[in-house]
Order: sequence, then structure tokens, then C-alpha cells
Amino acid sequence: MLDFEKGKGLVPAIVQDYRDGRVLMLGYLNEESWAKTLAEKKVCFYSRSKKRLWTKGESSGNFLHLVDYKIDCDQDTLLLLVEPAGKVCHTGTDTCFGEQSSFNFIPRLEAIIEDRIRDKMEGSYTLALLDQGINKVAQKVGEEAVETVIEALGEDQEAMINESADLLFHFTLLLKAKGLSFSQIESRLAERHQAAQK
Repeated sequence: MLDFEKGKGLVPAIVQDYRDGRVLMLGYLNEESWAKTLAEKKVCFYSRSKKRLWTKGESSGNFLHLVDYKIDCDQDTLLLLVEPAGKVCHTGTDTCFGEQSSFNFIPRLEAIIEDRIRDKMEGSYTLALLDQGINKVAQKVGEEAVETVIEALGEDQEAMINESADLLFHFTLLLKAKGLSFSQIESRLAERHQAAQK
């Protein structure tokens, strides 16, 4: 249960992108805005300057869709895990801290691939490759892996970066084609690490 009294009716909320962990912004909620956030699954703040409830995205359409939340140990701070619908900051950046979307890009890449598949985006390389079947996708991963190994034996760092990016893209696509995600791979690696510590 949130303790609104400590902050004279307000609690701070750290807003984090649930896909890649970026901190997007900080805002404040009162009991009414918290109830509205939970009911509508769109983050609603209490604006200290305007003295009213303010749903992020109410004018821009760049809503913060609530995915999950956590309350800290003192019950006076929120961590809101959200899916942002567009740029978060009014300045046009992805976060209110000036970050653009290169940070922890793999989860975002997974979301982009999912969007291309779901929306059947015309002219999409992703969709064209998937339409050729799982064997073609797997073959492409193999080709990119070989090209990455070849570049690893040379001195051209840029070429190594490019081939590694190609490999990661195609491997991500293969995981999606198999109904898997990087989080499952990460979990397995964590399990192995924990087992090795015993």
C-alpha cells in the first residue's frame, strides 16, 4: 500500500521502459492519479505546476502504457514499467534525460521485428525472409556467423562490428520465428551461472 502522507499527498514515480530498462522520466502521483493509472493502464501524473491530473500523452498521443509496477521497501516511491507510445520528452528525445534509442537496443529490436511480422509491413526484408521459411532464416544465421568469424580473423574493426550486427539481427529473427526471446536465453545463462557458483 502506497504511503502518500510522507510526501504530503504525492509519491515520486520512476518511469522505466519495460523492454530495455531505460529510465524515461520522473513524475509525481497523488491517490487520484494513481487510481486513474491503474484503471486506464495509462500513466497519469499529478502536475505540481498546473495543480491538476495530467495523463502523459493527453495532447501528443505519446502515452505511457502501464505494463507493471513496483512499490519500494518504504512504500513511498513507485517504479512504473511502461511501453511508451512515441517520444517521451516534449523536447523530442526518447527520454527526459536526452537519451536516444541506441541504449540496450536488443529488446527494442525484438519489438521492431514483432511489429513487422504483426503488421505485415510491405517491402520489409524481415517479412520477406520469414516468408521463405525457417530453413532460410537458419541458413542466413549460419552465413552471418561465418562472415563474423572471417572478420574476427582480420584487423578491420568496422567490418567486425557490421558483421556482428548482421549476425545479431538474423539470430534475433530466428528466435522470433521459433517463438523465443532473448530474455529466455538470458534466463538460461543466469541459471547456468548460478549452478556454477554452487
